[in-house]
Amino acid sequence: MFPLNYFLFLQIILFLFITPGTPRIVIISYSMNYGVAKCIWTALGDVTANFVQGTLVIFVIGSFFYDNPNFLNFFKWIGILYLIYLSYDIYKIKPQEINSKNYSEKNIFSFFKDGFLVAGTSPKAWMFFPLIFPQFIDFSSNYVSQFIILITTYMVLDFLSLIGYAILANKLIVWLKTNPKVINTISACVLLIIAIIIAIT
Repeated sequence: MFPLNYFLFLQIILFLFITPGTPRIVIISYSMNYGVAKCIWTALGDVTANFVQGTLVIFVIGSFFYDNPNFLNFFKWIGILYLIYLSYDIYKIKPQEINSKNYSEKNIFSFFKDGFLVAGTSPKAWMFFPLIFPQFIDFSSNYVSQFIILITTYMVLDFLSLIGYAILANKLIVWLKTNPKVINTISACVLLIIAIIIAIT
């Protein structure tokens, strides 16, 4: 059976993906420092975390979040601490020169891990999947096929939007090559601000 209000679901997630959130800030910084190709692994880490979140909510612990809000709070603080670490890590990056042939010491797993942890500890994601995602599934029917349609749509569009941000950011480096540290400083500050906002809400 087709998911309930599928086109409304599309509108909601497209709005979420267009809005610059934490994963997009990380992608922008990584694109300008390491290139678009490396960002593919960060984007794959992001959508893998989303798949895990969606699966857990629908098939394992959906009701657990409603009965134990402190569990979400635990994830929130893990996310805050990781964002603070990531803002420092991004700030201290030494940006590569345009068309540089040098490869970063940061390996593929590290890019994947960053994408996975940023999305996996994102309070926005943990609010979306338990509270909004299940609303588009009719559990009295074949909800497995509905889940597959919804989560596949979410992952594909999320991945494409992240790569779109990476490509756009990579183009902007032409204007920032005279002072490449600027984008790292801005990205680090934005991540730190997001962490503070999450902490006080």
